[in-house]
Amino acid sequence: MDITSLQNPKVKYIVKLREDKRQRQRDGLMLVEGRDELTLALAGGLIPQMILTAPELDPVSMEISNAEITTVTRAVFEKISYRDNPDGWLGIFPIPKTSLADLKLSQSPLVIVAESVEKPGNLGAILRTADAAHVDALLVCDPRVDLWNPNVIRASRGAVFTVPTVEMDSASALDWLRAHKIQVLAATPSAETPYTDVDLKAPIAIAVGTEDEGLTDFWMHNADTKVLIPMAGKVNSLNVSIATALITYEAVRQRNL
Repeated sequence: MDITSLQNPKVKYIVKLREDKRQRQRDGLMLVEGRDELTLALAGGLIPQMILTAPELDPVSMEISNAEITTVTRAVFEKISYRDNPDGWLGIFPIPKTSLADLKLSQSPLVIVAESVEKPGNLGAILRTADAAHVDALLVCDPRVDLWNPNVIRASRGAVFTVPTVEMDSASALDWLRAHKIQVLAATPSAETPYTDVDLKAPIAIAVGTEDEGLTDFWMHNADTKVLIPMAGKVNSLNVSIATALITYEAVRQRNL
């Protein structure tokens, strides 16, 4: 066993990296926990600085080349883990850098714009939808949550490594969308047209905002179309990740007709 002490400097550093966004940004490093998530990160071409594994939690090895593999005790792994029931695998990776220039668009692009989403679980769930629907890109505008927060990676189930994702300000995102002739569809309870009544086969960006405030005036003013999700109950809105999934899959349905 390579590390057995909870006071090991590497253990303390990993905990700091897990908890402190500034530490991640300063060092350009992130944590990826879970066998499935590690597999997707590696398949995406990311090269880990270190892989930690607890054989007590998972005795089955992984085929990982060009990486230092460190074995730790169960107690050590539970200290560095950010999961309730860890599976015994965690990697330290350089944070990937993706720019608008890296995006490769299909003939009729389908893009998601997530403005100021503040909860890691919601951003992670949006990433899972983006992966499942095979959208061209996710633009995370004016972010309130760190894309490489361990909880975003966990909630995305590794989709953060499969979906072309760029963080930027809203003005830059709009300029890019306009340059590529992609129309903006704003999801808002104040709209009059249901999302199922709109043609979503053309190049389109589905813009969603925070649950409390929705999209800002910037996106509402610049939207080409505004749609709502009909609500028959007492509440007036859905979780942002669910709203995103409904509209995204309506676009997929229409395109597959």
